[in-house]
Amino acid sequence: MVSARAVAETVTDPELPMLTLADLGVLRDVSETAGHVEVTITPTYSGCPALDAMRDDLRARLVEAGYADVRIRTVLDPPWTSDWISRAGRRKLSTAGVAPPGTVPGRATGPIPLTLGPTRGVPCPRCGSTDTVEVSRFGATACKSLRRCAACHEPFEHFKEI
Repeated sequence: MVSARAVAETVTDPELPMLTLADLGVLRDVSETAGHVEVTITPTYSGCPALDAMRDDLRARLVEAGYADVRIRTVLDPPWTSDWISRAGRRKLSTAGVAPPGTVPGRATGPIPLTLGPTRGVPCPRCGSTDTVEVSRFGATACKSLRRCAACHEPFEHFKEI
């Protein structure tokens, strides 16, 4: 039987199907004890509309693999950050035409300052130019914005730094 972790690592994100939950950093832990499997996930944000689909997909895939007793645990602490996206996940985003997020700037303790735009030039995933402009703060999902490249004139999505 394939390990529960190996099975869970194949489940894709319902909103970003080019990424697995492991690529995205949402899959936090998988433990197996005496026929029981517990999967721990941290959604990208607490109101993530794909959370139920992620739980259902993980449970279904593990049950199909022969694990009858599956529990999915959701934890919000520590909160997910786009820094948890793997290098492979960042490559997959770029290959799919989505500009991956940059590194989240270090944060001081205390109140969190609100930053409404990227703090860096967002490179075009098609031609690499950083001469890009934001067209819309929100794309198909709240975690992405719409941008346009001034060099190649192609529109693209940018996965925001969170």
